[in-house]
Amino acid sequence: MTPERITLDALLTGRAVAYSRPGSMSAIAKTPRTGSLQVGPVGLLEDEQGDLRVHGGTEKAIHHYPREHYAAWAAELGPHALLEQPGAFGENFSSHGWTEQNVCLGDRVQVGSVLLEVSQGRMPCWKLNDRFAVKDMSLRVQQSGRTGWYYRVLEAGSLSAGDVLQQVERPFEQWPLSRLSAVLFSREVALEEIRLCLELPLVPSWRRTLERRVEQVAVEDWAPRLQGTVPADEEPAR
Repeated sequence: MTPERITLDALLTGRAVAYSRPGSMSAIAKTPRTGSLQVGPVGLLEDEQGDLRVHGGTEKAIHHYPREHYAAWAAELGPHALLEQPGAFGENFSSHGWTEQNVCLGDRVQVGSVLLEVSQGRMPCWKLNDRFAVKDMSLRVQQSGRTGWYYRVLEAGSLSAGDVLQQVERPFEQWPLSRLSAVLFSREVALEEIRLCLELPLVPSWRRTLERRVEQVAVEDWAPRLQGTVPADEEPAR
């Protein structure tokens, strides 16, 4: 059973700096914050993104990554300095109790005075490869389903580490993020399942991706997103 209340164990922000490849910028290296932080329409006011063409925005305002996934990554990768504390995956929220298996598209969540809505799961990109120094880290994240998710902000306000996250509404209980990810990350074009997905209030980039699959009866090339140059309508890591 999904816990309706969990604790925000850590709240993290980061500044955009030059990243690993020429011309690239990233704020994926986020650090824990204390005290109350303000949240506006595009997320935490003290947080930044490296490329505003494809990072952040209203549909990816806040990134949440389950802390329990770290143990699975440590078992898979071995000891890794990034896994010793929250922030390895560029997350703003770190917690225990909610995962892609029990968080659904459209879930509304109250935390502090802020009202959030789960807008989409994360589609990982090459920046995770470079951050972890693991050449296929983005693919591993995708295949594992341990991606985390994004919120849009419905009501701005303030929050802090230690606040309770309370699920207040669940309009699509049949659609945990793991089910959506299974469709998006499948090499097979499951037309019936895709058509069911298209009945949901998907973010525009996900809708375009699935509509193209129906039209072309083929899965798009993931290599640009997972390995390098990312088209403007694809999803990078933050």
